[in-house]
Amino acid sequence: MGNRLSKIVTRTGDAGTTGLGDGSRVGKDSLRIESMGQVDELNSTIGVLLTETMPGDIREALTSIQHDLFDLGGELCIPGTTLISETQISRLEEMVERFNADLSPLKDFILPGGVRAAAMAHLARTVCRRAERHVVHLASSETVSEFARKYLNRLSDVLFVLGRALNKAAGCGDVLWVQGKNHNTP
Repeated sequence: MGNRLSKIVTRTGDAGTTGLGDGSRVGKDSLRIESMGQVDELNSTIGVLLTETMPGDIREALTSIQHDLFDLGGELCIPGTTLISETQISRLEEMVERFNADLSPLKDFILPGGVRAAAMAHLARTVCRRAERHVVHLASSETVSEFARKYLNRLSDVLFVLGRALNKAAGCGDVLWVQGKNHNTP
């Protein structure tokens, strides 16, 4: 892999195709490449989130998620390969339980916001949902492991909870949605 990564400009994609991990070439506008790009954008969004100040346990969770997302991208890059398993999904479910345990029960919808790190977690959640939609769309016409879809579904839950946990850690409460708040505004 070292030789592959040392040559950045290859010109092999100039005609609008790109290579998959199995050696095949597909259009850069294919569903598979779009799904890979969505997962890559999600990973990059989490990378931006990680530039913020946050508790060590949340940082550790996000870093492990980045590694999983790189595996998921690899899985999408090599059709028929499964790199995400029930183990990673269970780990996400444990994260939801652990980080949600200290949060107050939700009685209202919340708005994405609060401190910058929490807002970034909510942004990552929406990017995750978009990636999930693309992977589901890909799965309607090509083989995609069920674990890939489940992973992204659980990850959006984790990112929601982490947004709330980041607000709490910063001493900021949830930003609550108020139904009809702007209805009486002139």
